[in-house]
Amino acid sequence: MELIEHLIDFILHVDIHLNELITLYGNWTYAILFIIIFCETGLVVTPFLPGDSLLFAAGAFAAAGSLDASWLWVLLSVAAIAGNIVNYHIGHFLGPTFLQKRNVRFLNKEYLERTHTFYEKHGGKTIVIARFIPIIRTFAPFVAGIGFMRYGKFMLYNVGAGIGWVGIFVLGGYYFGNLPGVKNHFTLVIFAIIIISTLPAVIEFVRHKFRSS
Repeated sequence: MELIEHLIDFILHVDIHLNELITLYGNWTYAILFIIIFCETGLVVTPFLPGDSLLFAAGAFAAAGSLDASWLWVLLSVAAIAGNIVNYHIGHFLGPTFLQKRNVRFLNKEYLERTHTFYEKHGGKTIVIARFIPIIRTFAPFVAGIGFMRYGKFMLYNVGAGIGWVGIFVLGGYYFGNLPGVKNHFTLVIFAIIIISTLPAVIEFVRHKFRSS
């Protein structure tokens, strides 16, 4: 319970904690941010790590001169792309294993074939949209790997979406993070970013429920 409270505090007050990281570790902060973004996108067990809010906060600190926006964009884009690649390969590796296990209820051969068909048809759009939705962006490349989405197609959209995602939020923080209204209510802005980011998933879930009923 205490760990969850600390995690929520870190996400909602990422500006304060990022300032502490910069003060304590200086240029090593880039490596720490790289690891966080890599794990958030690359390890299916860590979807709870901050993504959008962390990128926005990093951009704001870059505008203040504490970090370099160009380095952030390059390094964190590499982290995001590499994370998805690892996630894809984990799913691709586990796919045949799931096929052999009859007790895996939701990942039998029929479901995997459906997943493969879906990702061949809509996989590119899914990879791009998922980049901007917390939690879902962690699972999308994993499921793409399980569904054996063609690697070349996956990489094309993975690279474009990764660069775009990092760029939008880092530059958003760079240009808007230090505006008085944003700076004085940074926690509310971070909370709003989280809500807006998860809204498409919630809307799609509600629509699916209505269609099913």
